[in-house]
Amino acid sequence: MSSFNATEYFEKAALLLVTPQCYNEFFIEYNFLHEQCIKALISKGLGLAIVAGSCMVKVPQILKILQNSSAEGVSFTSVLFDLYAVVAGVAYAYAKQFPFSAWGDALFLLIQSTIITALVLNYNFSSVSAVSFVVAFSGILFGLVGGFTSLEVLWSMQAVSAPIMFIGKLAQAYANYQNGSTGQLSAMMCFMLLFGSTARIYTSIQETGDPIIILIYSLATVGNGLLVSQFIYYYFKGASPSSSSSKAAGKKGGKKSAAKAKKS
Repeated sequence: MSSFNATEYFEKAALLLVTPQCYNEFFIEYNFLHEQCIKALISKGLGLAIVAGSCMVKVPQILKILQNSSAEGVSFTSVLFDLYAVVAGVAYAYAKQFPFSAWGDALFLLIQSTIITALVLNYNFSSVSAVSFVVAFSGILFGLVGGFTSLEVLWSMQAVSAPIMFIGKLAQAYANYQNGSTGQLSAMMCFMLLFGSTARIYTSIQETGDPIIILIYSLATVGNGLLVSQFIYYYFKGASPSSSSSKAAGKKGGKKSAAKAKKS
C-alpha cells in the first residue's frame, strides 16, 4: 500500500507555475528573490488568470445580443476581422507549441467570437447564412490546426492578423461614431478585453518572446482602449438612442409651449 507523499504532490503542483530550475531556486536553495524566476512566476500566474477570465469575457456581448434579439451597432467587419485574428493566433501558437498559459485565452475567445459572428449573421442577415458560416468555418479551423497547414503559412496569417485586427477595431469605433452611440456593444466585454490585451503584452514578452504576438497584443490594446474611451465619452455625454429622442422631444415641447405663450 503506497503512502501519501505530500512533498511529491507539492512539487507537481508547483511545477505547473514554475520551471524545474525555478523550483530548485525557490524550494531547494530557498532563494525567493531570484529576479528571473519571480518574473516567470508572475507571468505564468497572470497568464493562467487571463485564460480563466477569458472563459467569460465575451459572454456579456452574447447575452446582450440574445436578450435584445438584435445585433444593431455591432460591426460585422469588426467581428469578422477579430475572428480572423483569434483563429490565426490559436493556429500559430498551437503549431509552435507555446505554453497553454500563453494562448489558452485565445482558444476561449475563438469559441465566443464564433458564436457572436453567427449571431450577427442570424440577426442582420439570415439564419441560413449563420448555419452556413459555422459549417464552413469548422472545416477551415480543422484544416489549420489538423497539421494540414505549414508553419510558414500560419506565420504569414499571424503577421497579417495584426493590421486586420486593428482595422476591425477601427471599423467598430467608426460605426459607434456614425451611430452616435455604442449600440448593442457590451461595455463589460470591451473593458475586459482591454485588461487582457494589456496584460498579454507582458506575458508574451516573458513566455514567448515572439515579436509578432507582442505587436498584435500592443495593437489590440490601442484598439480596445479606443473603444473603451468611446464608452466613457458617450456615457458622460448621455448619447444613447433613448436619451437623444427624449432630448429631441423636450426641445419640440419647449418650442410649442413658447409659441402658445406668445399667442396668449
